[in-house]
Amino acid sequence: MKLKKQLYKIISASFIYIAAIVIRDNQWLSLVLYAAAYFLVGTEIIRKAFRNLFRGNALDENFLMMIATFGAFALRQYSEGVAVMLFYQIGELFQSYAVNKSRKSVSALMNIRPDYANLKTADGIQKVSPEEVCPGQVIIIKSGEKIPLDGIVVSGHSLVDTSAVTGEAVPREILEGGEVISGCVNVSGLLEVKVTKEYGESTVAKILDLVENAGSKKAEAEKFITRFARYYTPAVVLAAVAIAVLPPLLINGAVFGEWFYRSLTFLVISCPCALVISVPLSFFGGIGAASRHGILVKGGNYLQALADAEIVVFDKTGTLTKGSFSVVEIKAENVSEDELVCLAASAGIYSSHPVSVSIRNQAKGKTPLDAKQVSGFEEIPGKGIKADVSGKEVYVGNAKLMESLQIKWHEAPAGGTVVYVAADKSCLGWIRIDDEIKEDAVQAVADLKKLGVKKVVMLTGDTCSAGEKAAVKIGVDKVYAELLPAQKVEKVEELLLQKSPEGKLVFAGDGINDAPVLARADIGIAMGGVGADAAVEAADVVIMTDEPSLIGTAVRISKKTLKIVKQNIVFALGVKFIVLGLGVAGMATMWEAVFADVGVSVLAILNAMRALQYKR
Repeated sequence: MKLKKQLYKIISASFIYIAAIVIRDNQWLSLVLYAAAYFLVGTEIIRKAFRNLFRGNALDENFLMMIATFGAFALRQYSEGVAVMLFYQIGELFQSYAVNKSRKSVSALMNIRPDYANLKTADGIQKVSPEEVCPGQVIIIKSGEKIPLDGIVVSGHSLVDTSAVTGEAVPREILEGGEVISGCVNVSGLLEVKVTKEYGESTVAKILDLVENAGSKKAEAEKFITRFARYYTPAVVLAAVAIAVLPPLLINGAVFGEWFYRSLTFLVISCPCALVISVPLSFFGGIGAASRHGILVKGGNYLQALADAEIVVFDKTGTLTKGSFSVVEIKAENVSEDELVCLAASAGIYSSHPVSVSIRNQAKGKTPLDAKQVSGFEEIPGKGIKADVSGKEVYVGNAKLMESLQIKWHEAPAGGTVVYVAADKSCLGWIRIDDEIKEDAVQAVADLKKLGVKKVVMLTGDTCSAGEKAAVKIGVDKVYAELLPAQKVEKVEELLLQKSPEGKLVFAGDGINDAPVLARADIGIAMGGVGADAAVEAADVVIMTDEPSLIGTAVRISKKTLKIVKQNIVFALGVKFIVLGLGVAGMATMWEAVFADVGVSVLAILNAMRALQYKR
């Protein structure tokens, strides 16, 4: 609405301005029309100039525009005075449009804020504010409604649209027992969800907080422009005064009116709008582009720092791997592989250990598991399990279990977690279980190397063999295994000494034990989709989809944004100083001044808007 009002003012003033030029022979009517056009587009600028004057911030662009145009009218340069204000307002219109456009991509996230929650009570369903719901209570989420709070599905199944939070286009299927996160939309079906976090700690609340505070942390380029404008504006005002006063006093034949006009032209040219507007806009656009792809950057300073990434350090489990174990290799002796898996799955039917769970998952779709055929279940601490399956005494466990039972077995090659399966004192083979590598992990490392990252390192608490095997598959340069959380911090400290003074070390992790490392790195990146709250809090960048390849996307957006910022700084200052020189020499009129100010601003803003346009 505000943009439309601004546009109507500019259009109306333009018609009045053209009419004033057409009937210039009628001086009084022409002057009235010039004045009408001027005040139509200039009233707001004059009001801001006087308001800032009384607030102690007089020397801003509004003050420069007001003084320059008042001076033009005093010299009876009515056409140029109105033109300066009119074109300045056109530049402001472009700025407002650009800011709104870039803000939309970030503000789209604001639409994930839930309006209400359907709380299940003894008296029925009650519609309440999400802030009123406590952990442990049950809420009902109907088809088409936003999920207001994080929780676990206790009844129902549905497809959930997570695109607003994670950037994923394909809806996820949610079954009973599955986790749901706030901010997503329930596409189909009715869900009963047991709330696990209060609203203030929920995913949606944290995302909104990150977005709302992202603009408060300025990049170095933004800080430079702020400092530059603080000293630059008073300097050019003093220079303009000197240009108006000194030549008539010191140079014979110098006319005050001519030099006063030059000083006004100098003031219009000197306005630092292009820099003050386009540089922050570029970073805002970069943050918006990142948010479209499920990357939340907590400030422009972190976006700028990503462009200088020199060493990237990954945690293994949950970052480069899925963090869920699965069967990766089976070796059977004297039985089929299916028989071996089903026997091991049946023996561990009462076990909640991740190894037993992964074997049971592997057995799905094969011979049905029947708990009635299993008896005598026993866990053997540090070794494995024992159970009677259909009359057979079955053991499933590690090499120590085989040794203790004095059973002969063929040792499996190193790598992952190996469980041996024996029945009636005879080894029937082994099953290797490992953490699956994420589909895009290899691509993530390859992309970072293409982008100029000198070293990619992996840290893990796993065994050396498991860590090295994963490192070879993924393509990292170095792996440090069997590390405790404190040792991870020590390794990052060592790696920080290996980078150049300008380079940055990036650490990406997801677990609560990664929080100290995330805080110590130059840039901490948390895998926020399933990441621990402490990791998300400590990080500077959050990847909502848990895709490591998005780190390369973030670096690309950062480099593109920095390139645009540098282009705008060089272009704006270059044109401005050239035209300033021409203005002092009397070779530039108000029209050239308008281009040097408004024209350069518009071009810089249009260039800054390119930061929003990024496709993976």
